[in-house]
Amino acid sequence: MGGTANWGGYPKAVQEIRAMRNRHAPLPLPQTGPVLPYGSGRSYGDSCLNDGGALLDARGLDKFISFDEEAGVLTCEAGVTLGSIIDLVLPKGWFLPVTPGTKFVTVGGAIANDVHGKNHHREGTFGQHVMAFELLGSDGGRRVCSVRENADLFAATIGGLGLTGFVTWATIGLKRAPSAFLVGQSIKFGNLDEFFSLSASSASTHEYNVAWIDCLGAGASLGRGIFMRANQANAEEVSARGGKARRHLPLMVPFTPPVSLVNRLTLKPFNWAYYNRQQARSVGKLWHYGSFHYPLDAIGGWNRIYGPKGFLQYQCVVPAVDQRRVSEALLDEISRSGQGSFLVVFKTFGECASPGMMSFPMAGTTLALDFPILGPSTFALLDRLDAIVVEAGGRIYPAKDARMSAEAFRRGYPRLEEFQRFIDPRFSSSFERRVMGKC
Repeated sequence: MGGTANWGGYPKAVQEIRAMRNRHAPLPLPQTGPVLPYGSGRSYGDSCLNDGGALLDARGLDKFISFDEEAGVLTCEAGVTLGSIIDLVLPKGWFLPVTPGTKFVTVGGAIANDVHGKNHHREGTFGQHVMAFELLGSDGGRRVCSVRENADLFAATIGGLGLTGFVTWATIGLKRAPSAFLVGQSIKFGNLDEFFSLSASSASTHEYNVAWIDCLGAGASLGRGIFMRANQANAEEVSARGGKARRHLPLMVPFTPPVSLVNRLTLKPFNWAYYNRQQARSVGKLWHYGSFHYPLDAIGGWNRIYGPKGFLQYQCVVPAVDQRRVSEALLDEISRSGQGSFLVVFKTFGECASPGMMSFPMAGTTLALDFPILGPSTFALLDRLDAIVVEAGGRIYPAKDARMSAEAFRRGYPRLEEFQRFIDPRFSSSFERRVMGKC
């Protein structure tokens, strides 16, 4: 049996690990008990845990099957990481149409969580670029799924948290990328009104838009931060800037400290310094794709800085109709608590309808940040944030959750009852049992 296998370090779980090394082979099912597909374990909470059951480890399914270089269509096994895809396709002028904040997730995991990126207003979610996949069920049946074939199962699997079966391979469409760089601006803003103004004006001019927020800002400075907007850079733009962009040097957190390094003593000075390190309001930027899309990937084992108790990542989305008021309420609650993180992401989702029954994004604003686990006060704070989100008609992201209530989950995902019909009878997770009242 293996120990905990998620990125946040909470909750702990004990589960058997069963490797899947051949996509043509049957599932290595145990005699009894629930099973769950497992990729890189980059989900923060318990959606990738199966306490008391078995994980079907897909990392051995790491082969490319075909790549149409003219059309930008790639077929690969589900254990291939997004980073491996980039290494293959970028030299040929292609890139991922949608990518989350780490390239270490697998294709199967990207489908199961229907991941999103900084360009949702243009490209939607990862699932919108999945053309087909094969789903292997516990009964041994293999079903090719797409918008035309087994369409309901296709929709249930995208964002379905690995509960509908085991994805063995997938075909995805890529996007053209003239270089490995992005060009744009880094812009300081002083409050929420400035953020929403920047976000609205940048949506039509820039493909990638995201902001860092000082989660301890208060009063007139509530919601202050740094807004980053960018487009793919062409050869001329790269050459005009000397063909150079700042790249993060690889770092490593070699061990887990005895206490969290993110605490009340470190958080306020770090956020102040980060906000004030840029003196000018707007600075032109040339980013390497790694620095823009995956800044934390340059720090190996960064999750260790939160100490042995781990941390809770919280990500929610609130509807566009009331996003300004609700965002202020959330940030005010966090600021008054004195809890929070250096790592805060704030951005807007567009109108692109996600293809999955249980996909997280909706048109509106999404906030994501980490909380070191301080005890009951941390869980109580997140319960208060949940209440604000749910009352506004928003939802919490399952891939980053380890504690939301069954009621919050039910109210946030109106197609839950429909989705449950597609859950494979042998597949389950710690998350599913918790939010569906099966514990």
